[in-house]
Amino acid sequence: MQIDITMEDKLRIVISGGGTGGHIFPAISIANAIKEQCPDADILFVGAEGRMEMQRVPAAGYPIKGLPVAGFNRKNLLKNIPVLIKLFKSQRMARQIIKDFQPHAAVGVGGYASGPTLKVAGSMGIPTILQEQNSYAGVTNKLLSKQAQKICVAYEGMERFFDKEKIMLTGNPVRQGLINHSISREDAIRSFRLDPEKRTVLILGGSLGARSINQCMIENLEKIRSSGVQFIWQTGKIYFENAISAIAEAGELPMLHVTDFISDMATAYQAADLIISRAGAGSISEFCLLGKPVILVPSPNVAEDHQTKNALALVNKNAALYVKDENAKDKLINKAIETVSQMDLLENLSKNIAKLAFTDSANVIAVEVIKAAKKYKNEHGC
Repeated sequence: MQIDITMEDKLRIVISGGGTGGHIFPAISIANAIKEQCPDADILFVGAEGRMEMQRVPAAGYPIKGLPVAGFNRKNLLKNIPVLIKLFKSQRMARQIIKDFQPHAAVGVGGYASGPTLKVAGSMGIPTILQEQNSYAGVTNKLLSKQAQKICVAYEGMERFFDKEKIMLTGNPVRQGLINHSISREDAIRSFRLDPEKRTVLILGGSLGARSINQCMIENLEKIRSSGVQFIWQTGKIYFENAISAIAEAGELPMLHVTDFISDMATAYQAADLIISRAGAGSISEFCLLGKPVILVPSPNVAEDHQTKNALALVNKNAALYVKDENAKDKLINKAIETVSQMDLLENLSKNIAKLAFTDSANVIAVEVIKAAKKYKNEHGC
């Protein structure tokens, strides 16, 4: 869908949020879709100082302003005094950013910065659009939803959290470049110096790493050696040195490719017969879009345990397998080795997870953002 915007109708749009790739990649995808439909639009990101969006967004070609906002400590309330000070400062800074930039619409994708930015924008009468990635809405988005014009969601049943009239089922935007790749499974596997004749499991722990998944790998290297299965293991930055040390001690493992970060995810996905991953909403959206069989190991260290809820939303539709984080050390590798050799199970998981895919999420959301921005601009003559 395309909205006609003339050059003199230049729109200004704020996109706020971040903290993790699960927030940043959808935000950049939405920005790219807006620019495709409205090339002359000015887009300004607002993120949290010191978080990964402050590097990833400029690398994608967009300007960003940082707020000193931080997350609340739910275990020790006294530690929240500095957090509250940062929040008040962030709201003042967000108000100045909004006044200076004068946006016609504001988009919130979740993450610390989206709270003060969208709250200020809404209080100033600027239309706000929320993008809720998870099957269980976060506290910030639930609060912001009162002022929001539209709430774009990835799961059914979100009227538990939001006004039904505002909800649009759009899915989560995913990283560009995952779909239109031409590499074969065999060439993808060879690029990791592995054997195309063997079944391949891709281990993903996110950019920093997943402790339980990495520990499970380290403690099961001998089982991996004798499994007849090969593994691409992305450790994340924090756990890479530990993994390298464990492999050096165990001896040569030609069936294991280990790396701290995978820059070409399209090739990694193509190489994988089965994926092991946390249950972040962005990752799940990519697995759905690509029809990839997956064993989900939800992180226990997230608000409202939303990763478990994300995982169960798939498990209940026979679209994924699930291992609790606390059971990963004892059960995960056995389950992976057993599963990747069952072609019927893999095909069934692939078919069911593909049914849950949304193929045009970024463009659908961009249309709503542009509509809201154009309406505001016309009504206010700005």
